[in-house]
Amino acid sequence: MRDESTLIHCEHVSERTFEEVVTAFEMAVGQITSAVLQQIVTASTDERDFETRIRAFEGPSGFMRFLDIDHGAWLARIGRTARCKLYILGNPLIARTMLEHDLAVGLHVPLRAMIFEDPQTGKARLAYDLPSSLMARLRNQKVSAAAKQLDAKLAALAKEATGVDA
Repeated sequence: MRDESTLIHCEHVSERTFEEVVTAFEMAVGQITSAVLQQIVTASTDERDFETRIRAFEGPSGFMRFLDIDHGAWLARIGRTARCKLYILGNPLIARTMLEHDLAVGLHVPLRAMIFEDPQTGKARLAYDLPSSLMARLRNQKVSAAAKQLDAKLAALAKEATGVDA
């Protein structure tokens, strides 16, 4: 099976420096490793216990980082100068609002966001694909409604980090 859908890509172009955007973003999201997440899954006794343990890792935005990839660091090893960080972020408590209606959502959660410095302008950009556009191909109204709430949370995080709307 193959199908096509329309992706909506968002970029917040900031007047803040790359470092300022990275710092603001990282302060707004919590952080959790896959090992710690697995420990929580194993140790949780019920839904309420799981929620309590997960909430301890949320940042003020309600998101947590699962993985950071500094593309700029490895690009420097091959002679390229770039400032670019990719983040895998989300929250199992948010993801479940969609996954409970369609497991295919799991292809797109957790989310990806990237902060990079535009080589032409020197401006910091925070980029992501709008979650509701990623989920639209599932044609599930409950997933779409939850994804639109996720859109708003992600846009608010991006605005907080960059100081601007997309």
